[in-house]
Amino acid sequence: MNEHLKNDSANIRNLLNIIKEQGTDYLNSIEERSTSVINNNIPEKQELPESGFGTEETLRIFNEKFEPIMVGSGGPRYWGFVTGGATPASIAGDWLTTVYDQNPQSVTEQGDASAKIEMETIQLLLKLLQLPENFLGGFVSGATMSNFTCLAVGRQWLGKEQGRDIAKEGVSGTVKVLTATPHSSSIKSLSLLGLGSGNIVKIKTEEGNREAIHIKDLEENILKLNGEPFILISSGGTVNTVDFDDFKAIGRLKEKYNFWWHIDAAFGGFAACSETHQHLVEGWEYADSITVDCHKWLNVPYESAVFLIKEQYKILQVETFQNSNAPYLGDPLENFSYLNFLPENSRRLKALPAWFSLMAYGKKGYQEIVDNNIAWAQQFGQLIESSHDFKLLAPVRLNTVCFTLKDDTKQDEVGQFLEKLNNTGKVFMTPTLYNQYKGMRAAFVNWMTSEKDIRQVFDLMNEIIAEIK
Repeated sequence: MNEHLKNDSANIRNLLNIIKEQGTDYLNSIEERSTSVINNNIPEKQELPESGFGTEETLRIFNEKFEPIMVGSGGPRYWGFVTGGATPASIAGDWLTTVYDQNPQSVTEQGDASAKIEMETIQLLLKLLQLPENFLGGFVSGATMSNFTCLAVGRQWLGKEQGRDIAKEGVSGTVKVLTATPHSSSIKSLSLLGLGSGNIVKIKTEEGNREAIHIKDLEENILKLNGEPFILISSGGTVNTVDFDDFKAIGRLKEKYNFWWHIDAAFGGFAACSETHQHLVEGWEYADSITVDCHKWLNVPYESAVFLIKEQYKILQVETFQNSNAPYLGDPLENFSYLNFLPENSRRLKALPAWFSLMAYGKKGYQEIVDNNIAWAQQFGQLIESSHDFKLLAPVRLNTVCFTLKDDTKQDEVGQFLEKLNNTGKVFMTPTLYNQYKGMRAAFVNWMTSEKDIRQVFDLMNEIIAEIK
């Protein structure tokens, strides 16, 4: 046995304590941690060592080379993209995920049966999101893979409606996909699935600074298909303005027409946790499939998302993902294995951090996280709205604030302002383009964010805008 490996094995308790102390120091100081890498100069690349260095020396090398570029992306003022933090319970679950190193597939066979944890976690999530138990769910790496998984089953459904088995025969002809404001991950999924992003039928959006599907235009385009089955991708919170499609109206259309209804609710689905905003997802239970991203508003570590697909499509799901060429015999739920229900054959026990966090904080805990983030977004939006230098590009509908510089003649300075703001290391936001305006987007999904963070960032914005005037 390699001498370093032998020594590390004998010294594992001490090694884990060293890592625990470093991790604790990072988490305890995350509020002060820079949100951006200002100096990205990494020392000369490391050559592969002949006999290795052992873990302690390797940690020293890491701390010297790479630890300085680790930003506070899990902290309270990292508002870029839609990046959640990690609750203490989810960190505990994530560490144990690594320690136990399970590959969750089966719930009944001998050997690893950790998929039982995943099945239970899905049921906990369904309760949290107030969805019925007739959804079959599982964990994947993120919203992109969740959209991919859901749309893959939708592709198989559509093929069967046309009298063909796409999983076996491959894609032929065109598949119509109707949508208004899809996330880029859905477009990527269509490309990966061979459906072609060029086959999207773009539906108009509702009038009045909206990103939601125009229901009348949707029905008019459905009628043009003359009964041809299609896939509908709808939004449970668009990325720029968190707009929601009218799920109740789409549900009524589904009673009249034949289509696969997929909802991308990567972070907006957690509106179900809020008594004041759960109306935004009313009717989503009638969809055929739903994407929900856990490493966003559930606040668990990357990589964590779930697909939710109606159990009635279990045969189609197995036809799409079964791990052999043999036809599936009997009820696939009787001998259940995730091996036959999702893309990966090998995966971590992604459910465990979510299980820990859901059990630790419960329904009320997540309601508080969601409601607090909504309140901070509204407060930040009000500061923007009353400002002399900034303006909202869209109403604050949930937890994201989309804004720009108030003076339209200074559109060329939006990027400069945002770069200066992010370079402070005190906050991080992402650029966007909305209604032909260059803008900025602040997304509130972190359990640690508080009112003082809102005030600190807005004061900083006013300082920087004064500098570039």
